[in-house]
Amino acid sequence: MHQPNPLRQGLRIARTPEPCTVVIFGATGDLTSRKLLPALYNLAREGMVPGGFSLVGVGRRPWSDAEFRSEMRTSTEQHSRVQPLNAEVWDNFAEGLFWVGGEFGDQAVYTTLAAKLDEIDATRGTVGNRLFYLAIPPSLFDDVISNLQTSGLSQHESGWTRIIIEKPFGHDLDSARELNALVSRAFDESQVYRIDHYLGKETVQNLLVMRFANTIFEPIWNRNYVDHVQITVAESLGIGSRAGFYEEAGALRDMVTNHMMQLLSLTAMEPPVRFDADAVRGEKVKVLQAINPIRGAEVASNTLRAQYGPGAINGEATPGYTEEKGVSPESRTPTFVALKFEVDNWRWAGVPFYLRTGKRLAKRVTEIAIQFKTPPLLLFPEIRDDIQPNVLALRIQPNEGISLKFSAKQPGQRMTIHPVNMDFRYGASFGVAAPEAYERLLLDAMLGDPTLFTRRDEVEAQ
Repeated sequence: MHQPNPLRQGLRIARTPEPCTVVIFGATGDLTSRKLLPALYNLAREGMVPGGFSLVGVGRRPWSDAEFRSEMRTSTEQHSRVQPLNAEVWDNFAEGLFWVGGEFGDQAVYTTLAAKLDEIDATRGTVGNRLFYLAIPPSLFDDVISNLQTSGLSQHESGWTRIIIEKPFGHDLDSARELNALVSRAFDESQVYRIDHYLGKETVQNLLVMRFANTIFEPIWNRNYVDHVQITVAESLGIGSRAGFYEEAGALRDMVTNHMMQLLSLTAMEPPVRFDADAVRGEKVKVLQAINPIRGAEVASNTLRAQYGPGAINGEATPGYTEEKGVSPESRTPTFVALKFEVDNWRWAGVPFYLRTGKRLAKRVTEIAIQFKTPPLLLFPEIRDDIQPNVLALRIQPNEGISLKFSAKQPGQRMTIHPVNMDFRYGASFGVAAPEAYERLLLDAMLGDPTLFTRRDEVEAQ
């Protein structure tokens, strides 16, 4: 008798959340205006938010509900991936937008917030379900989390309560553990959703489907057939106005210890026993624990750090990193990092993994490239130089898709071999633009599905 595949079954998830209220701390910031509100509006436009859905913005500005709604409409008109704004959808969506103003460290703000949430439960039928989103700097986490605890908002007597925390999850192991301890005093781990927006991108999600819902890739996804793996996160822009953050983080903490480690663990993980959060995240943690640390003399041979200098883009001069506003002229903060290491387990022993990331590079691209070994015997020795390795490339941005490079004979009387590509592009294949990452992640958080979020032990293993 045919047995259902638990991985396939796990992909069939109901996608309509229960009625709930989302509370965004830092609702006047760029993240809210550029990403969160447009994402929630797009979900509403597609019928993916429940009836009675509500959102409370919390911030320092003394806005009214009407002013908050007006500001968010302007932001959504500018940043939604779906244009133009649907006035009817927006008007229905905006009825559920509310504002609470004040300082994050002021206990009175949380008393007001609690009363507002109770009122929303009574008038809009959100039945005590609350999702808190910390769209704020880490320096404010303590104020907000501690006040949520003392006000009783972190554990509600009816409905569910969850919290989304934005990276960075600490700047080193000690600070990551301190943050986890702070959060665990107010929330159970099952309530905590640490967000990495890379995991919401379609190609990243498709990596799991490609590997585990098809038969052709997994048998060769190992050290016997893979020569090496490259993971690239290249940005063409400089640091912009993020000098304060970047001087503290550098390329390593900004990209490698979160986004790139997530991409690595999804690429290298073993098949989970089923498609649920604990099984998937458990396999990812095993990968992180199997990475050989780079120590001693290996640092010089297996790592590279650099800084971008002055140059020109389209004929216009651009400053070097140490000439950027807010950066010390003596700064040695790396804006480019490259690493080579191995995952010391049965599947990947001996296969090098190359990670590189940087700013002000030639082009903007995020990609995972799996290069396969050459055949053990070349049947075309006279043209061996024309034969290139097979490469499977997963393009995460821009132009999300997957391509496979292989060799083919060029038409004609001679044996001439050229590399060709088989390409899959989301827009071309499905005729629609891929949803923004925050749309998927916000929906998953409302549904209570933490599969694409980072668990406590993952953070500490990174």
